[in-house]
Amino acid sequence: MRTGLTELPLSTKATVMSSENTLIGPDRDGNYLQTEGSKIRTFGPSPSSVEGAVSCPDGQLKPGRVCAHTHLYSGLAPLGLPAPEIAPENFVQILERVWWRLDRALDARSLDASARYYIANALLDGTTSLVDHHESPNFIEGSLDVLGTACTELGMRAALCFGATERNGGVVEGRRGLAECARFVKSNHHPLLRGLVGLHASFTVSDSSIEEAGRLCRELGVGMHIHVAEADSDVADAKERGYESPFDRLVELGGLPPRSVLVHGVHATREQVLHGEKLGAWWVHNPRSNKGNRVGYASALSAANDVALGTDGYPAKMLEEQQALFEEAEAAGDSLSKVKSRQENGAKMVGMLFDLPLGQLVPGAAADVIVEGENGVMHVLVDGEWVVRDGRLVNADLAAIKEAAEQEAPRLWSLMATYQ
Repeated sequence: MRTGLTELPLSTKATVMSSENTLIGPDRDGNYLQTEGSKIRTFGPSPSSVEGAVSCPDGQLKPGRVCAHTHLYSGLAPLGLPAPEIAPENFVQILERVWWRLDRALDARSLDASARYYIANALLDGTTSLVDHHESPNFIEGSLDVLGTACTELGMRAALCFGATERNGGVVEGRRGLAECARFVKSNHHPLLRGLVGLHASFTVSDSSIEEAGRLCRELGVGMHIHVAEADSDVADAKERGYESPFDRLVELGGLPPRSVLVHGVHATREQVLHGEKLGAWWVHNPRSNKGNRVGYASALSAANDVALGTDGYPAKMLEEQQALFEEAEAAGDSLSKVKSRQENGAKMVGMLFDLPLGQLVPGAAADVIVEGENGVMHVLVDGEWVVRDGRLVNADLAAIKEAAEQEAPRLWSLMATYQ
């Protein structure tokens, strides 16, 4: 298990990869894809030469999938996360009795195991980019380096932030979280990583923290990543503080710069959703999480076009998330034509964060590509480099990652039990 994870800059810790160009094809449609460095050079049926091509006649070349919001710190949850002794009756109790106990128990070891287990399975399922929102109140400084190192060593493209909060240590805790975001944005130089400024949710921070986070976004030239109106309790909190809604609170306090990522919006209004889009922010829908937490269906998001699909900590199996979206939309009477583009929109959102074309098999686009067959994902390229070949990780051993996760999970559950 790695424990010394923050002693070197991320730019020096990445696996050294070959810069040779790659030719894949023909796929079952007769297409070939050629890379040039980190970009796509050509895509189509007629390469000038097929010498050295990776043939995939049973698969189809596709853009890599994107998870527009997740929590890598929840990666060990499928390995026996204990149920609370008293069943939660509402959303806040779910946070208090499960997730806020889990995040307080995290340290470098458990976070590393969690992130690697999550990322490995995401890559094997064809997810090549994710936008992570991290919380570990007792392990703040250096936590984003643990996540960044896991991403770069396995080959995942990711935008990272720390979700600053005041729910344990007050304003000082919030400032430490924001400082970790700033440190990471300033120190990261790896092409697979970007940093954002994060707040957990408006109901866990003061006005001063929102104002400070907004100033930091403008200083660093990055957006805000925050849960907004996930449950009616968030709206009630904003009203108690004298604001119409969590969204309006962010706007009034200068906490919503362009390129922001606003997550959930279940209890946002259509006007707020459109206003956010006008300000240059993206909304992210997380249907499996919304259903699991019983917070409702985010019907107002259909008012906007800039809406992507996330998992909110569920495994980054984006086809399953899309199917859940369709089922929830149909049950809520929402138009499938309005929601069907949300998975593809994730590539547009991440492309905005990285300032490059993503999610397209066209010359000049980022070479984040998968080959998918009837039995699943066969090959994966991220930034022009192989990260999955023939269904196996290139830069790591899945069995070793799983073994480390299975060993670390019980220790994490034991630490969780100390937080009530």
